Amino acid sequence: MKSALETLNPTRVKMTVEVPYEELKPSVDAALKSIGRQVSVPGFRPGKVPARLIEQRVGRAAVLEEAVNQALPELYAKAVQEHDVRPLGRPEVEISQLPLEGEDQLVMQVEVDVRPPIELPDFASLTVSVDTVDDDAVDVATQERLTVLRQRFKTLTTADHPVETGDFVSIDLTARIDGTEIDTAKGVSYEVGSATMLDGLDEALLGMSPEETTQFVAPLAAGEHEREDAEVTVTVGSVKIAELPDLDDDFATLASEFDTMAELDADVREQARNAKKLEQGVQARDRLLDLLREQVTILLPEGVIEDEVHTHLESESRLEDDEHRAEVDTQARESLQSQLLLDAIAERFEVEVTQEELIEYLILTSQQYGVDPGDFAKMMDKRDQVPAMVADVTRRKALSAALQQVTVVDEAGGRVDLSDLLGDSDESSDTDAGEDTDAAADTDAAADTDSSDGSSDSDGSELADVPSGSTEESSEASPASPNSPA
Repeated sequence: MKSALETLNPTRVKMTVEVPYEELKPSVDAALKSIGRQVSVPGFRPGKVPARLIEQRVGRAAVLEEAVNQALPELYAKAVQEHDVRPLGRPEVEISQLPLEGEDQLVMQVEVDVRPPIELPDFASLTVSVDTVDDDAVDVATQERLTVLRQRFKTLTTADHPVETGDFVSIDLTARIDGTEIDTAKGVSYEVGSATMLDGLDEALLGMSPEETTQFVAPLAAGEHEREDAEVTVTVGSVKIAELPDLDDDFATLASEFDTMAELDADVREQARNAKKLEQGVQARDRLLDLLREQVTILLPEGVIEDEVHTHLESESRLEDDEHRAEVDTQARESLQSQLLLDAIAERFEVEVTQEELIEYLILTSQQYGVDPGDFAKMMDKRDQVPAMVADVTRRKALSAALQQVTVVDEAGGRVDLSDLLGDSDESSDTDAGEDTDAAADTDAAADTDSSDGSSDSDGSELADVPSGSTEESSEASPASPNSPA
């Protein structure tokens, strides 16, 4: 096999591949066997039909096309390796010559988007700024953590006032569209002002008293009628207020392994300081990536962007939603730009991923989804997602490697040393306040039980909240093996 490379533009190339018939013949023989098992010829058992009869029956062109289909992934991979091409997205293949009568070789043209050249800056010349971690910031974080810890041991008592922000109510909800009941939920416990359910619910509840009913219109958060406006009826069952325990030695004994409040306070304060330090590390990574996106010009392959946007919108059945298309297009461009940047950084620093690092990443990711690590690994392997996982870990390590050369300062201009954090995962900063206190982790909201609230009579799928803040990630920009000649 021989091939030639033509650069069409900085993000797209065309490879012309020529394959002698002798090199293609093993694939032709395999194609004849495959077709022979499907062709029925009187006097011959399945799979025993002579090659000449198969060609007479289906035609030589059909046999050759089947052979090319089988050989194409390997031929494409060889051409990519020969020319050191870094493909992005799916290649487009055109067969210009099949080895029919009078022709002695296969000739095909392959066009594919490729990673553009990227000029990285001198990282030692870059400076990023992060928030200052001082005693005041630690004091605020400590109090926030202690408040969360106190809330885990709150008690609910009946209120003698109409619903106010911060109250805990027991409510019944019914959603209707055009008079038809879509969903209902009874005895739902809800903290007013938390905005964790339907839009407009908090406003509707304010000022209501037990047994009162009101209606409001809101888009449903999930289910078959997601985003459709529904008339929601809400009835208040009970109104309660939360009383938090005092921060004293008794509370320290109840909520932790410590005997005194002073010991618990010191422990929580240390947790808060460490968390603030972790936040600095995450800020530095994010702001370095933002800085690089601003300074480094990257030509993005439009074909890859278009494919990603189309696939995303098609999966949501929103191909005609032009406003959402614009949002997805922006997200796809930012995601691909970041991927290409981090891939280039990984090459500069010759980043490699060890098996231990991949296993650690797999375990952390499986925990996020609440899946057994072994089952998660099998699922990723079955879906051929292991290369994407390796790429993700590689990019994280690449950004950490770059950050080691960057100057990091706080708002006051002081140097910030993040050397002990650069190997930690971003998820470390998401630990809830007070979560490290042993006893508290085992006694989540033990005092919150309220038998009068009842339980929901349905899963509330239409009325349930959809978590906010999730991002729609672009799929991995990677070469896809062609399946058939065009």
